[in-house]
Amino acid sequence: MISTSDFKNGLNILVDGDPYQIAWFQNHKPGKGGAVMRVKLKHLKKGGTIERTFKSGEKFEALSVARQKKQFLYKEGANFNFMDMNTYEQISVYSELLGDKSNYLKENLEVEAIYLENELIGIELPIIIEMTIAEAEPGIKGDSVSNLTKMAKIETGADIRVPLFIKEGDKIKVDTRTGEYVERV
Repeated sequence: MISTSDFKNGLNILVDGDPYQIAWFQNHKPGKGGAVMRVKLKHLKKGGTIERTFKSGEKFEALSVARQKKQFLYKEGANFNFMDMNTYEQISVYSELLGDKSNYLKENLEVEAIYLENELIGIELPIIIEMTIAEAEPGIKGDSVSNLTKMAKIETGADIRVPLFIKEGDKIKVDTRTGEYVERV
């Protein structure tokens, strides 16, 4: 069991039967009454963030979260197939578990699978990945200086906003956290 005095960023705990990771915490001592701990918690399965306040000394169950390197192989219907980089065992993951992250999965991309108590709860993509532009409207000459953007389709089929000078076939870097264009390669 973990007490509020043991809190640190990144700690995984069970709160009201749900798995959370501590994103931020602050010890707060009001003018009267006992000290409390203000905490921002990120839900490990759903991904949402909540803010809670706990009394000093409250106890929580610690959770063990493991990470394993996986390689994305291919998509089959609504399932995505990954291979374990150590055992070469293949697993199939349904698209609902991946959410928007499926927009950035291309063959042979290495990801980290996140396991909570031996149950796969999600994957973590590299922060920056390289993608090829599959479809883009042609830019107008002289538009390379402005900060205007247009919609383009990357090789996985996802739509992304890119500068006007980007054309079909260009390789770009994409931030997987926000889905935004970073730079041309």
